[in-house]
Amino acid sequence: MTQLAGILGRLAHGLYGLTLFAAVMGVGIAFAMLVRRMVRKTLALGQVPLYVADLASKAVYYTIVGLAAVVALSVAGIDVTGFAFAGSLLGVALGFAAQTVASNFFSGLFLYIDKPLQPGEFVELQDSGIIGRVVDITMFSTRIETLDGRMLRIPNESIFGSTIVNLHRTVARRIEYSVGISYSANTDYAKQVIMRVLDEHPLVLAEPKPMIYVEDLGDSAVMLKVHFWVPSWKWLEVKMSLLAEIKKALDEAGIEIPFPQRVVWLRVESSQEGQAISLGAPGGVEETGEGATLSA
Repeated sequence: MTQLAGILGRLAHGLYGLTLFAAVMGVGIAFAMLVRRMVRKTLALGQVPLYVADLASKAVYYTIVGLAAVVALSVAGIDVTGFAFAGSLLGVALGFAAQTVASNFFSGLFLYIDKPLQPGEFVELQDSGIIGRVVDITMFSTRIETLDGRMLRIPNESIFGSTIVNLHRTVARRIEYSVGISYSANTDYAKQVIMRVLDEHPLVLAEPKPMIYVEDLGDSAVMLKVHFWVPSWKWLEVKMSLLAEIKKALDEAGIEIPFPQRVVWLRVESSQEGQAISLGAPGGVEETGEGATLSA
């Protein structure tokens, strides 16, 4: 009888612990499902992509279920110290193994929150010198199509840590040219010719007004700086074509665009004492107090 009573007592205690475990797990799973729906709905309202909302809601769900399992085991009278120690070791191992994956994951999450770039936009990554159109942004990487047609897969960690220049979100962008004209040319007339080309182009904006001014007096040319604004989506097209039109207009107006020139002087000692010959600018031979100077 005593043995039977002991068996029944242990059985009752086990059933009681199992009931507590089932009750705590049921409450934990129900709470996890509720939180999962709330997280998913909140992210969806924030215009986060659907697969990102699903991934985040699942991560929250399984985290809560795991915590509920630990609490349920403890309430049922099972020592969870060993599980906790093993779980901590497993977590450390997984943390080291998945460090890069986790970094890319959180960088992708921050990119979705901050939204410095979106699919379809042209961007420049200044740290890596990449310019192209954003094709897709996933939780671990971003795909960018460069101007020469290459498709690049870049880890989100690299993008989030770099300087991002968004070339798409502004309505207009400025184009700058440096145009050199000869010193004999009339700078006011040259500016009028260039301004006429800008005024006749349909994509050059009237506001902000184009600017043309003398930027520098170079060794071989007077350098004119040309500033004007165009729609952002036509920036590359105009930049590649308009400089040739300016060159053609200056040629038709008879304004020279000089190439670099250098004057070289050569001093040659003659065999006669106190006599020297210098070769340099055109002009023939000049006699000096020290001897003859030849200009060629």
